[in-house]
Amino acid sequence: MRHVRRVFALLLALVTTGGAFVVLTASPAQAAVSCSGTITYSRTYGPGELTIFYNTSNGGTNSACFYHKGAAYGVAAPTYVRAYRCTEQSGEGQPCTIAASSSADFGNYAYYAGPRGVTGTANYCVAAIGYIDWQGYRYQVSSGRQGC
Repeated sequence: MRHVRRVFALLLALVTTGGAFVVLTASPAQAAVSCSGTITYSRTYGPGELTIFYNTSNGGTNSACFYHKGAAYGVAAPTYVRAYRCTEQSGEGQPCTIAASSSADFGNYAYYAGPRGVTGTANYCVAAIGYIDWQGYRYQVSSGRQGC
């Protein structure tokens, strides 16, 4: 019985430590993002749509999602999205010099890739890129600087 308690205590300690590790290593940029908020950019190209959202949390948080549209909606296809905070504070639509980047979200998704986001964007432009590989063609949208 004592051996069972020790094993249980050890397992509990491992689970607790593992859970703390996961919580401590979660990226703050990813923790507060969602496919919701104020839409600051949206562009549809073929069967995909890149949308950038903004909310005021964490000094400004922008997130990006790449949605399946039309015939691609509900059908699994390689889909990608990534968001960036630019060094620039003006110049909508121009190229972005990257100051911070979210991790990429890439997978065989049926509805959308994302959300992926960056924080600390209140006084900076942001950008995002996304694509869907559909019927032998890559439909890609790159936003350029937005939200400046």
